[in-house]
Amino acid sequence: MVIAPHPDDEVLGCGGSIAKHAKNGDIVELCIVTKAYRPDWSAEFLRARPKEIRAASRALGIAKVAELGFPTVKLDKIPQKELNDALAKVVSKARPDVLYIPHFGDLNKDHRLVSEAAMVAARPSSGPAMKVLSYETLSETDWGRPLATFIPNHFVDITGTMDAKLKAMGAYRSELRKFPHPRSLEAIEALAMLRGSECGRNRAEAFHLIREVL
Repeated sequence: MVIAPHPDDEVLGCGGSIAKHAKNGDIVELCIVTKAYRPDWSAEFLRARPKEIRAASRALGIAKVAELGFPTVKLDKIPQKELNDALAKVVSKARPDVLYIPHFGDLNKDHRLVSEAAMVAARPSSGPAMKVLSYETLSETDWGRPLATFIPNHFVDITGTMDAKLKAMGAYRSELRKFPHPRSLEAIEALAMLRGSECGRNRAEAFHLIREVL
């Protein structure tokens, strides 16, 4: 399961890994926590958004998408318990073997609050052990370095699924920017090349392993 504060975070953070899971026959579920709204976003944007999510999910092979519908960039107005309970319910129902969550030091406060709530949802129990990995999100993790530096200690070779990641990001046309913006296809591939060079692979995604029970 991947928990994404906003649509496209799942692609930026672990799109190649998602596609690799799906390619290997794993069932991947996505939980999108927030939703855009009027008048802060245009009616055109809101009409296009569900189509973008569906297209990106198809490109990656995501089996199921749950949308919690909390207001984007307003999670700090929501009682923490409400957010905790909502995520705990989704995670408890899915019972994932692997849980991908945003980095707790990202610039966007939605990311930080979702990361905290996800850790509550992933608390150790007597049930099946859950591997918990935090992912980096371009234009959030990199811009949030003064808060907490992302230190990768787990890498996934995505050489074979890089095209799927780029195709999925291309589906989020409202989020794409021109290079050198970090949300450009060029920057996304450059990061994959950098992470690949750090682990001896052509393309890779990097994560911080929070917990794993063997």
